[in-house]
Amino acid sequence: MKKETKCVHSGSYVDPNTKGINTPIFTSSVFEYLDSDKQPYPRYFNTPNQEVVVRKLCDLEDAEDGILFSSGMAAVSTTMFALVQQGDHVILQDELYGGTHAFVAHQFERLGIEFSFVPTDAKEITKAITDKTKLIFVETPTNPLLSIMDLHKVAQIGKGNNIITVIDNTFASPINQNPLQLGIDVVIHSGTKYLGGHSDICCGIALTRKNIANRIKKTALNFGGSLNATTCSLLERSLKTLSLRVERQTENAAKVAAFLDNHSAIKQVYYPGLKSHDGHDLAKSQMHGFGAMTTFELASNTLNSLDFLRNLQLIKPALSLGGIESTICSPAMTSHRKMSAAERERIGVTDGLLRLSIGIEHSDDLIVDLEQALSV
Repeated sequence: MKKETKCVHSGSYVDPNTKGINTPIFTSSVFEYLDSDKQPYPRYFNTPNQEVVVRKLCDLEDAEDGILFSSGMAAVSTTMFALVQQGDHVILQDELYGGTHAFVAHQFERLGIEFSFVPTDAKEITKAITDKTKLIFVETPTNPLLSIMDLHKVAQIGKGNNIITVIDNTFASPINQNPLQLGIDVVIHSGTKYLGGHSDICCGIALTRKNIANRIKKTALNFGGSLNATTCSLLERSLKTLSLRVERQTENAAKVAAFLDNHSAIKQVYYPGLKSHDGHDLAKSQMHGFGAMTTFELASNTLNSLDFLRNLQLIKPALSLGGIESTICSPAMTSHRKMSAAERERIGVTDGLLRLSIGIEHSDDLIVDLEQALSV
């Protein structure tokens, strides 16, 4: 089946009594166990509502198995703790979601896990490998500068050195990029963003092969970051329109990025769909679409970023991303706030950098709003 069809039909559960086409919400946290080989329990990640979501996302990412979590950070932290231990070494990109960067910086050292942050370049990963390296963690397109990492090379490096490779694929979504097909071992999504898509749920997922999934699940059982049935149902509903939403958002983003790139009040635009982007050709080779995120900086002789944000009428200055409505934020004040000023400066997250998450509105209306906000 094509992705559009998988979004709608994969993983579907048909209740034998009602024959309803939507999966029922099984609100029970307690299930009978006598005369049954299966013992469902929310913290065991094996309830019907959890499983239908996992099956649908496995089909979309070409994975064998997955674990559904209560947040994207629960997926990131549990996956890492499941795959490394005291004395191991982890290689990560400098350009990562601020929450992931803060988690590693604040937790690994006290637990005796060594780590190295490297630039977004596969060659730098090779240089950082030691005999203790057990995990490589990457993100592409990166948050918020939309840099592109060569996933095929990362996968080759991992396999050649017996190192597990993990990617945060949130920005691309399963519609625009499928890293497992390129050889990456584990794909993580913050489902709060594009998978949920309506700015009303918080969740995460890790997708991989059966043997790695079992390792992650054993750790997850102890950490307890499971997702309740009602939120699972909302997520399953949202995934049915994932392809439609992401395709429209990606189309809009290309038009908005082109507008910003030609505006005199804009210093620089970061969008892999622009031919001027350093990673354009690489993104074209490993992505199905360039995504719906656009990051830019205002020119120094124009209004400051806070005034610009306050001038917007349609696009909302708000936390998070990936919803059907367009939102914008200053990463230095939001997603990367937990990083020190020096760390932000090192990876290029300036105080004037703005991250724009494009929604499903008409692109003309978004451009009009940006134009008026830049012209005030």
